[in-house]
Amino acid sequence: MLTAPGNQYEDKYWLNNQIVAGIDEAGRGPLAGPVVAAAVVLDKNCPIIGINDSKKITEKKRKKLFEEIYRYALDVSTGFVYPEEIDDINILQASVKAMKLAVEGLRMVPSHLLIDGNYFTDYYLPYTTIVKGDEISISVAAASIIAKVTRDEWMISKAHKQFPEYGFDKHKGYPTDMHYKNIQKFGICPLHRRTFLDEKVELQTSLF
Repeated sequence: MLTAPGNQYEDKYWLNNQIVAGIDEAGRGPLAGPVVAAAVVLDKNCPIIGINDSKKITEKKRKKLFEEIYRYALDVSTGFVYPEEIDDINILQASVKAMKLAVEGLRMVPSHLLIDGNYFTDYYLPYTTIVKGDEISISVAAASIIAKVTRDEWMISKAHKQFPEYGFDKHKGYPTDMHYKNIQKFGICPLHRRTFLDEKVELQTSLF
């Protein structure tokens, strides 16, 4: 049975009428494209049925929930960090920056942030990091859906449109056989993360 995240992390803030935001990112592992983070402030009085870790639900379900979260949440924001900066500051720091950009894009000022993972840096808002937060916290799970769908749509509408030869609409920049073969055939493009490719492509080419 598929278990759904709960609101045990949110309750202590909701019970005091405080604003709590869930934060998650998508795109730490791909060879190309941005890392995208989302911040979501859910309405405790307007529950959205079916929210779960974006990795555990189908693409069709993610898109439906994406629309519902934007419709019924109190606030939603996203933050992007692109490949050139990922190469400059590393993917961990880029993920943290994307999360902060997402929070700073909110119209509301949260009393507390619930952040997926076990790492964050000093910030002006109080926060709690939650390992596997997208499986446990309803707000973090909602953010995981927004981040995932936003990034996938960007890879289709922007990356694939600009560089159709790589198949970004299919693999979204992740390290699939198709993606490696197209890199071998066409070289790299400006959307590729060079620090990832230096290590991974050399390894992968030995397989063909």
